[in-house]
Amino acid sequence: MANVTFSAPTLEKDVTVYAVAGDNKTLLGVAKQHAIAIPCQCQDGECGSCLVKVTILDDKSPSGIHLTEKEKLTLSVNGKLTRDQLANAETNDMPPPYRLACQYIVRNEDILVEFSGEPGVEIDLRR
Repeated sequence: MANVTFSAPTLEKDVTVYAVAGDNKTLLGVAKQHAIAIPCQCQDGECGSCLVKVTILDDKSPSGIHLTEKEKLTLSVNGKLTRDQLANAETNDMPPPYRLACQYIVRNEDILVEFSGEPGVEIDLRR
């Protein structure tokens, strides 16, 4: 089980839900299951509307770092994934801060998911 905490200006308060690791649900699927409205349009990794910032809260090494090819392309084109971040994810298993909720598979780790509530608009990383 993983604790997934959703945080957004559009929510009255942060919402923490339990997600079953390994059931292959995307972060967007977990949000929908719990009536948390992450903006989404294509739901296929091509538009970038479900942009979220994911912070791993566990002390163990991250396990949800795999980026799909669609996610790599969409995040790169939208300026949310630098070459250094991509290289760090692929060679050192270090996840980038921004992800697409429709592509991120929930793993057995506690995470904080921050989103603006507006399609494709980022949450300020300096928070």
